[in-house]
Amino acid sequence: QVQLVESGGGLVQPGGSLRLSCVVSGKTLDDYDIGWIRQAPGKEREEISCSSIDGTAYIVDSVKGRFSVFRDNAKNTMYLQMNGLKPEDTAVYYCAAHLSHAVFTAQTICDINPDRYFEVWGQGTLVTVSS
Repeated sequence: QVQLVESGGGLVQPGGSLRLSCVVSGKTLDDYDIGWIRQAPGKEREEISCSSIDGTAYIVDSVKGRFSVFRDNAKNTMYLQMNGLKPEDTAVYYCAAHLSHAVFTAQTICDINPDRYFEVWGQGTLVTVSS
């Protein structure tokens, strides 16, 4: 059974950087589409990035130019690199996975309700951006 474990969250000053990791255990990362979803206090969940097994990645406009994602299949790990962090980036960040039977682009994946698409979720890691 596949499990996801996020790490890398913490307290960072505005303008700083963090790299979140999502380790996939029990299965092979390259069989899974991966999403990064965040939930800020008192706000709705927001999907910020998707990565498809076809090699494409998509970043939503609210974090584009500051955030990036990449896979390391050898380490079975998905990364979310966050630069230029702002206080409004404060949230719990989750990675989620879908065992892919059809090849969708990353942008198409991000158009789908994450609760309906991803069957496995990590426990989340808290990112706090504050001076």
